[in-house]
Amino acid sequence: MKAFARIIWVLGCLLGAGMASASPITAELSTDRVEISTGFTGASVLVFGATQNPLGGDPPEDLIVVATGPTQGVVVRRKINVLGIWLNGPSTRFPEVPGFYALAGTRRVWEILPEEERRQYRLGFDNLRLRSEGTRNPAFRAALLELKQADGRWQEYAAPVSRAGERLFSARIAFPDTVQTGDYQIEVLLVREGRVIARQELSLRVERVGTAADIASLARGQPLLYGVLCIVLAALAGWLGSVLFRRN
Repeated sequence: MKAFARIIWVLGCLLGAGMASASPITAELSTDRVEISTGFTGASVLVFGATQNPLGGDPPEDLIVVATGPTQGVVVRRKINVLGIWLNGPSTRFPEVPGFYALAGTRRVWEILPEEERRQYRLGFDNLRLRSEGTRNPAFRAALLELKQADGRWQEYAAPVSRAGERLFSARIAFPDTVQTGDYQIEVLLVREGRVIARQELSLRVERVGTAADIASLARGQPLLYGVLCIVLAALAGWLGSVLFRRN
């Protein structure tokens, strides 16, 4: 309830600021921090704000929200069957892949912007710059897109940008339980007549807290000790299970 009251208060401030200032768009996040604990099952962050001119007016204005996460290297391999045994075959490495990507708009992005504008702002899976090393086969890029969408870390039009009245807008970004830690960027683009006329960048941090942070710190700082502890805990769990379920 407190979070809802805060959003309403901030929306009022944004609407007043947007109408009083020269900026055609003002946006904010419901939180600038996502905390991953041991019981983390995912989270959602609300992007909301106000525009100076009425949305859908004359000429009509549209909004696009795009969120990207830290880049990482990804290797995509093709399995090959050799005498009935599946082995690793040709592979391609993508050195800079966004760990998270989400796109939302008041309409589909190809209905709002021409192709050259979409390519400039990297809007849509087809316009992501995925540089590859190794086997240059479009099938590997397609496989990467499929894998990222399957685990929920790449989302294209998962939820629309909603309007409230003439100037207020909101969009919800859903982060799955597999989201990686790091700094995230959220861009809000205001579009009029097929071109971006204003943009605002927002920052969000995803980090581990509590026991999850302690475990991650131990794994990074002392990997040998972490491995030994995992083996000991697994052995204890197996022994305890055998004792509890031992037949008399």
